[in-house]
Amino acid sequence: MYQEFGIDEELENLANQAEECLKEEFAKVDLACTKNTLTVLQAFQRNKIADVHFSSTTGYGYSDIGRDTIEKVFADVLKAEDSLVRTQFISGTHAITVALFACLRPGDTMLSISGKPYDTLDSIIGIQENPSSLKSYQIKYEQIDLVENDFDIPQILDRVSKKDIKLIEIQRSRGYSLRKSITIDKIETVIQAIRKVNQDVIIMVDNCYGEFVAEKEPIEIGADLIVGSLIKNLGGGLAPNGAYIAGRKDLVELAAERLTSPGQGKEVGPTLGINKNILQGLYLAPQVVASSLKTAIFTSFLLEKLGYEVEPRFDETRSDIVQTIEFGEAEKLIRYCQGIQAGSAIDSHSVPMPWDMPGYTDPVIMAAGAFTMGSSIELSCDAPIREPFVAFQQGGLTFEYGKLGVLKAIQNMRK
Repeated sequence: MYQEFGIDEELENLANQAEECLKEEFAKVDLACTKNTLTVLQAFQRNKIADVHFSSTTGYGYSDIGRDTIEKVFADVLKAEDSLVRTQFISGTHAITVALFACLRPGDTMLSISGKPYDTLDSIIGIQENPSSLKSYQIKYEQIDLVENDFDIPQILDRVSKKDIKLIEIQRSRGYSLRKSITIDKIETVIQAIRKVNQDVIIMVDNCYGEFVAEKEPIEIGADLIVGSLIKNLGGGLAPNGAYIAGRKDLVELAAERLTSPGQGKEVGPTLGINKNILQGLYLAPQVVASSLKTAIFTSFLLEKLGYEVEPRFDETRSDIVQTIEFGEAEKLIRYCQGIQAGSAIDSHSVPMPWDMPGYTDPVIMAAGAFTMGSSIELSCDAPIREPFVAFQQGGLTFEYGKLGVLKAIQNMRK
């Protein structure tokens, strides 16, 4: 059967062996999926979701009952006081930008305690000079790097005890760095430690790629604000764009007034007919995230068997849906990404090549044969072209599609 798809018999046999060995790991994913499914279903029922919530608004979007109820559902699911769920957010990066500019004022200091954030925040923070950055508004930035993939708690406590830090940022996923993603347990430990010396600092978690991977979300373990993208986990592959900010009600309102305008905040914002997509995407999200995790576990097992460095290993605790593979040379990395594209349903005939993408400091290759442009909950693989040539793979709407895409990528690389 696989040979019709260009997968040779040797690789097919290896894939079958992998699935047999991974039954126990897949069972853990299924258990988490069941718990998250129950969380979503109860949120829908408590908020009495009905056909009326699928309605659409245009123009200013006043009195959009669907939009307002969606935000109650997201807050319920994420255990937050309030949420802002909008298609007016262009991306997760845009939502993070709104949250930072909402919470910080000239003279304030932002502290990242998980090292340097994702590359696209360089221009926002002012690490890379930009006339519209936080730095240009006299907002200061500091960072404390991780030590052996964990928070440097003594240094963090020494810094935040001085109480001149306004906001602490934690990036749960690894971005384009080679560190491990940060588990919920580690985030909980550092938040509890911070609260013993500073009750007032705002703790914000970049939650992209992390929703529904663990049994808890960051708000439940003490974060004030979390931010994520709807074309990642919580969109379930159906949300066509958008992002969310969730957490303390006062901070969400500040973010709403930064996104729209002071005095209007959450009261405006047309939904233009996509309420159903957002709700149905969230409804499917636990299963889609589970499929993405299974695809990542399968990838990790298979590529390690073939001699490559992978992170995390197939049996490690995961905090996001991202799987890294270290190829050691540019050609293999590029061919793997091109194979992911060839194994996709959309644009399978296209051949991705590295290019200078806006917001990145190195040429980047991005493979994503996705129904939604840029969606990384659908099987995708991207990488900066720099040593040690590591691919960052994520997504998979179903495990079956994800598995086929991975096998196609391996086959293409081994040619």
